[in-house]
Amino acid sequence: MPEAAMIREMFSSIAARYDLLNRVLSLGSDQDWRRRTCDELGISPGEMAADLCCGTGDLALAIARRGARVAGVDFSRGMLAIARGKGVERLAEADCLRLPFRRGTFDLVTVAFGVRNFADLDAGLREIHAVLKPGGRVGILEFAAPPGPVFRRFYLAYLRWVVPSLGAIVSGRRSAYVYLSSSIRGFPDQPKMEGILRAAGFASVTHIDFARGIAALYVGFRPA
Repeated sequence: MPEAAMIREMFSSIAARYDLLNRVLSLGSDQDWRRRTCDELGISPGEMAADLCCGTGDLALAIARRGARVAGVDFSRGMLAIARGKGVERLAEADCLRLPFRRGTFDLVTVAFGVRNFADLDAGLREIHAVLKPGGRVGILEFAAPPGPVFRRFYLAYLRWVVPSLGAIVSGRRSAYVYLSSSIRGFPDQPKMEGILRAAGFASVTHIDFARGIAALYVGFRPA
């Protein structure tokens, strides 16, 4: 699993170009994926939400626009500084494996493109489960495995060769995007991830594929 100190330093080093690279590498789709995530999660005004691994704050802002009270959490100061500058009002610098919140606080916890960077995925999911209210829900947006063999081969080649090269050109940190590419390729596919969520205590676990399975939104509930 990734080392926390290495991940923290890496994300802080690319924070200034992170949004631009998200748009380039996703071919402009990442913002639409976040909007669809909010739609699928059915966010209601007044709900209490936490957006973990919030990065530069795009998903936290999208959640806030739906009327929820959202706290953005990240352990990269560089990322949090940009999120603050973009208008995220509530921010916490914290490791997602040790959240600074009371148990049973939130109606909703989200993570966009962050759980594959958890130092311990199972422990991180249990922490999310603990801070949710009974009946609360988790929404995890993450890169996934396209089902078709031909498209999957094309996608894996894109991850292996194009992502590190574009990352080097735009951010100057090829090593960061080599890591990001390998972390995507090594992440569990959709059925396995659903099983991991169930093992962490979530119920009614489902997933919705975005962009032919390039990304997936996983939804689960803390039993009431």
